[in-house]
Amino acid sequence: MKHTFLIFALFLCCCTPDTPPEPGEVDPSAFADYERVGLSSKITEVQPMTGIVLWTSNSRNRTDNIQLEYSYMRYSDVCKNKDMYDWSPVENILKEVASRGHQAVLRFYYVYPGRSAAVPDYIKALEGYEATNGKSEGKKTEFPDWRCDELKRFHLEFYRRFAEKYDNDPRLAFLETGFGLWAEYHIYDGPFVVGQTFPSKAFQAEFFRKMEGWFIDTPWCISIDAADDTYGPFHQDPGLLDGRFGNFDDSFMCSDHDGYNYASWRYFGEDRYKRAPLGGEFSYYTDYDQKHCLDKEGMYGRTFEAEAAKYHMTFIIGNDQPDYQPISRIREASMAMGYHFVVRDFRIKQGKGAAVLIENTGVAPIYRDAYVAVGGERGSYNLRKLMPGSQAWISIENSSVTASSPVAIECDHLVTGQRIGYDAAISPEE
Repeated sequence: MKHTFLIFALFLCCCTPDTPPEPGEVDPSAFADYERVGLSSKITEVQPMTGIVLWTSNSRNRTDNIQLEYSYMRYSDVCKNKDMYDWSPVENILKEVASRGHQAVLRFYYVYPGRSAAVPDYIKALEGYEATNGKSEGKKTEFPDWRCDELKRFHLEFYRRFAEKYDNDPRLAFLETGFGLWAEYHIYDGPFVVGQTFPSKAFQAEFFRKMEGWFIDTPWCISIDAADDTYGPFHQDPGLLDGRFGNFDDSFMCSDHDGYNYASWRYFGEDRYKRAPLGGEFSYYTDYDQKHCLDKEGMYGRTFEAEAAKYHMTFIIGNDQPDYQPISRIREASMAMGYHFVVRDFRIKQGKGAAVLIENTGVAPIYRDAYVAVGGERGSYNLRKLMPGSQAWISIENSSVTASSPVAIECDHLVTGQRIGYDAAISPEE
């Protein structure tokens, strides 16, 4: 039975031996009478909730070198009749992904070039509902009728119910959402009419504000294309930028990424990674982009590792990368994303407890609750708060701790087979 314990956190970037600790922080001298003990560990695997993402339909996803799998989902597969929801399509995907020791990234869409709109059948049958048919990507494509009040009501109800069912499901890592082609926040090719083939900005604002209340645990993201005032509501309603959503970029590493893409990323704030994950997909603008985006020497004067650090990337869809890169390179690139924990110091005091100095040397924080545990006893400091480049002292009261007590990072949002690791190369004091 776990007993009550105390934890103290110290961000050493604000406290050096010559600088007194800030109010509420703990001076590391508090652990002067603790004994430093040896600890050795090495991260050799891609960490949960990070890295290159393959589609669930990709037969090469049966490997520990990826931790995330992606799937599009259709609203109409879950709901065909009013207020009747069949979540089995979602369940099947989540169960399948978890069986491989992975977690899912899901995105629901209404519009996909060459297909009918994924609007529930009962809404399409309503008097007054008029879908728009047009060409997109050279294919006959159906667009929803966003003038329909029932479609707007359904959309809000869908996400409310989804959150009630899946907000804290460990099989789900991240949710992507949006409108337009592939829910990527644009209709660059096809009939674009705000309020008809694309929802009004007022409705979008209502949707985003409600999402804030529905999704407490699951990080959700929208396309950086929502920065464009043509589509997104943010210029009209800048208060929406205070939301906890993240972003994804569906043309990452393209040749002109330093232009439009960079400006769109910056519009949503350079510190957005501190509150929500940033992700995306490698550019499909040209075959060259797909073939060379992970080349060690880079392309267009940029390397992937440098871009991942610049944008604080946690995940990126790279479904075709096994065609162009060895799995060792995919693993290496994956490990350059997201969080990376390093234990810098480990001390114990018999009959008292342990003290751990931990640092996040990654490019982003972890976006789920995680805790350092010594001898099975968790500290209360949430590693979710540990930003890249920051350190924290964690003190755990555990009277039974010994030099051989295991040190682990525990997280309840993992599926069977996943483990959060850390690097450590600590020698005991002589």
